Amino acid sequence: MSTLALPAEAAASTARRPARRVRQEALAAYALAAPAAIMLLGILLLPTAATVLLSFTDWQFGAATLNWIGLGNYEKLAADRVFWRSLANTLLYVAVVVPASVFLGLGVAMLIEAGGSGRTFYRAAYFLPVTATLIAMATVWEIMLHPSVGLINLAFDAVGLGKHNWLKDPALALPALAVIGIWQALGLNMVLFLAGLKSIPRDLYEAAAIDGAENWWDRFTTVTWPMLGPATLFVLVITAIRSFQVFDTVAVLTEGGPNKATDVLLYTMYQEGFGFFRAGYGASITVVFLVFVLILTLVKARVMEKRVHYA
Repeated sequence: MSTLALPAEAAASTARRPARRVRQEALAAYALAAPAAIMLLGILLLPTAATVLLSFTDWQFGAATLNWIGLGNYEKLAADRVFWRSLANTLLYVAVVVPASVFLGLGVAMLIEAGGSGRTFYRAAYFLPVTATLIAMATVWEIMLHPSVGLINLAFDAVGLGKHNWLKDPALALPALAVIGIWQALGLNMVLFLAGLKSIPRDLYEAAAIDGAENWWDRFTTVTWPMLGPATLFVLVITAIRSFQVFDTVAVLTEGGPNKATDVLLYTMYQEGFGFFRAGYGASITVVFLVFVLILTLVKARVMEKRVHYA
């Protein structure tokens, strides 16, 4: 009986606390949350709001005044062939890089997890592109893709496939950048999948073996893949967002060429804002980019969340 009375006594004690004590606790909570809230406001929310507002103006860098033009910038976007070309290139890049880097990252993670010695070396080797400076790595790729002395062309020529001008051919430039994007994303995806693989209970594989899952494919389809649902969802969203943000390799290797074959959204925004100084027009491209990323994230979360198993 005394045990059941304890919750009631605690509730009564809480109700009798002075209002001053409650206010002090609330102020302490607000004070603890204030640094994170200020950073969120200053780093994310205010710049985003400023960009959205700027997209409704005709302001140019260096101009003393600006005019509110409403949807004028977005009407220009709708009729801008360069914008539509960059959007198509971005979507194609994402469509190639995301599935390839996700499945390759999963495959490498499973090979490393199943291997014996040398796991640390392989993890470090595959993760190196993530830690390296992308501009420096892009320069290395530029040398490797050189039309006459590049290692890739020398290898192709050695097996009878001939040499190609990878970065100057409109049909090959974007696929070449996509290969670099896959190479860059592979290491991070591998590490994330390794974490997911280590979190799978070993007894599930024993139970699957008792139920008749004797080969690796049966174990993968009945245990590994379903249990990797949360990790796969996270990897897909992160990889898609990072792929939409492709900029460095385009700026260093192709500058959007040849003939706009590798022009992507962020590079178009950079050119409009910092090359042609049309800040308002560049802001409208940024808003379109943010909307695409938001829609992509929501769609992936809504569609795949129903198929994800959380242990």
